[in-house]
Amino acid sequence: MFRPTIRARVAALAAVALMPLPAHAQGVSGDVIKIGVMNDQSGPYADNCGPGSVVAARLAVEDAGGAINGKKIEVVIADDQNKPDVGTATAQKWVDADGVDAIVGCSASSIALAVNDIMKDRKKPYMLAGTASSAFTNEKCSPMTTQWVQDTYALPKATVKSLLAQGQDTWFFITVDYAFGKAWQDDTTRFIEQGGGKVLGSVLHPLNTTDFSSHLLRAQASKAKVIAVANSGSDFANVMKQAQEFGVAEGGQKLAPLGLFINATHGIGLKILQGVRLTTPFYWDRTDETRAFAKRYQAAFNQRMPNEAQASTYSAVRHYLKAVAEAGTDDGTAVTAKMRQLPVNDFEMKNVPIRADGQVMRPLYAARIKAPAESKYPYDYYEVVSTVAADDAWRPVSESACSLLKTQ
Repeated sequence: MFRPTIRARVAALAAVALMPLPAHAQGVSGDVIKIGVMNDQSGPYADNCGPGSVVAARLAVEDAGGAINGKKIEVVIADDQNKPDVGTATAQKWVDADGVDAIVGCSASSIALAVNDIMKDRKKPYMLAGTASSAFTNEKCSPMTTQWVQDTYALPKATVKSLLAQGQDTWFFITVDYAFGKAWQDDTTRFIEQGGGKVLGSVLHPLNTTDFSSHLLRAQASKAKVIAVANSGSDFANVMKQAQEFGVAEGGQKLAPLGLFINATHGIGLKILQGVRLTTPFYWDRTDETRAFAKRYQAAFNQRMPNEAQASTYSAVRHYLKAVAEAGTDDGTAVTAKMRQLPVNDFEMKNVPIRADGQVMRPLYAARIKAPAESKYPYDYYEVVSTVAADDAWRPVSESACSLLKTQ
């Protein structure tokens, strides 16, 4: 019987040691799993994500036990100030110098598009939890990027379909003047025209506008049946409050928010928003599980309920950490592949797949905003009237320009 010599055994072991290690054996870079939370922390969109998204990310880390295989999980925070140069510089520093392994972002689309390219180049996961442009799962899709909340394709699609069915077939847009707003208007216009409606006009406004009087006067003068509001944050609140002062609803025109978070509903109030129809990916009071998470979040964040972006920040971070644990590494390529292999399962989503283009294929919910008399307790704002199946909500593969889908 052949018995290898000690020298032969040593040589064989040395050869094995020199072989490339599989992805799961690469371990954790820098002995820490570092997640960056980037959004507007102090400006007009801070209420949408801001400190509340940081709280959600930390709850997800807590539920992961604070560590994976003995490696600590750390959350770092950046205020992008709604400035592309600030967001880009932060992302570059994070991944090139500070050892950040992944970013969960709720930045303006103009910032997120640049960060998307950086993360693709550096092969680091980028999770969009509030950024709305549909480009990220279409022409700008990346194997590193996942879209968790909403986009400018899905939400207006459901809203337009519902209003056209009611005979609301002429539209005017009040749109924020940057990539997010323009993409929202373009996608919505396509659905209007495909459904036989007509756009009578539009007006652009700068981010963080306080006076919408001229914009509303133009919208009223157009005689459009629907005034579509393609903005968010404090801009949206200002439009809606001033629209009431101008008597828009009394004049017979409907105001249609294309993307409305519950924090905006809370700030504006049911008296102004009652009866408004919307499409949302999340409502805190929908199930026992969403209510339990909301109660926990409320205790951690100044008695406030989680909005759509904040709840989804939790989901994105929690799923990322599950993928790191499964892959046994924080290597970006291995982790993003694992994120797409694993279905999303948490308090708000059950067995939800992530498509090759990065789209989290979650259902959406059609809802009606309650009148003040119907609201029985704090944040009791929505009546969910129906569920929109994922395949009916998100851009179909047949319409996509994403190369990652074309190779399937």
